[in-house]
Amino acid sequence: MPTMRYVILQQEQHLQFVEMPADYAYQLSALNLRLHKEIDKLTAADVPVLPWAIAECDNLDLLDEQLSIIGGLDYINALEQSFAALRESEYPLISLLTEIRALQAQLEQWYEEEMESL
Repeated sequence: MPTMRYVILQQEQHLQFVEMPADYAYQLSALNLRLHKEIDKLTAADVPVLPWAIAECDNLDLLDEQLSIIGGLDYINALEQSFAALRESEYPLISLLTEIRALQAQLEQWYEEEMESL
């Protein structure tokens, strides 16, 4: 069974829990920080509102039944779709999309390899 890690994201009072392969969790946290650093430079009207990565942990037991864990690939796919939908073709969007898609490709490969090993 693969080792998973959880990235906890916060947007206002709402928390999201993203389950990532342990070797890639730090990449999601770093990507989140980079997106926040560059997002104000985007000129598109419909720039997505991003949660902040606030913590990472190895184990997570959710006690509130209203909360759920989001799969890492699902989160990255949704993130990619929200940025790909922007009507902008300049830096930094191209750079940000490249970084999102790089992590997306790594996760797709990781999940593919995991499925093959079952």
